[in-house]
Amino acid sequence: QVTLVESGGGSVQAGGSLRLSCRSSRFHEYDLDMGWYRQAPGNECELVSKRSRDGSTYYLDSVKGRFTISHDSAKQTAYLQMNNLKPEDTAVYYCADVVLGNTVPRGCSGYWGQGTQVTVSS
Repeated sequence: QVTLVESGGGSVQAGGSLRLSCRSSRFHEYDLDMGWYRQAPGNECELVSKRSRDGSTYYLDSVKGRFTISHDSAKQTAYLQMNNLKPEDTAVYYCADVVLGNTVPRGCSGYWGQGTQVTVSS
C-alpha cells in the first residue's frame, strides 16, 4: 500500500512563504503525474498544481507566479513552494499521486494522505 506523508504546513502572515513536502514510494518514478489539492471549509476540493509525466505543469490561476511544484525522485518527494501567501490560500493541502481532475466533488479527504493545514493571517 502506498502511503503519502505531507509535511510543511503551518501558520504564517500574509506575504510569507511555506514549502510543503510529500514523500511517497511512488515518487521515485519520473513517469508519473502528481499534484497538490486544497480544500478550505465550505469550499470544493480544487487542484492547485500538477506536474504531468511529460514534465508540463499546471497552476490554478490564483496561485500562478506564487507557487511552484517540484519533484525529487531520489528523495521520493514532491514539493510545493508557496510564496507571497494570502489569507485565501488558507486550506488543508493534499499531495496527490493520482490526479483526479481540477475539482473533486466528493472532497479531498479519503483519496490521498491526511493533508497538512496551511493558515495565512492578514
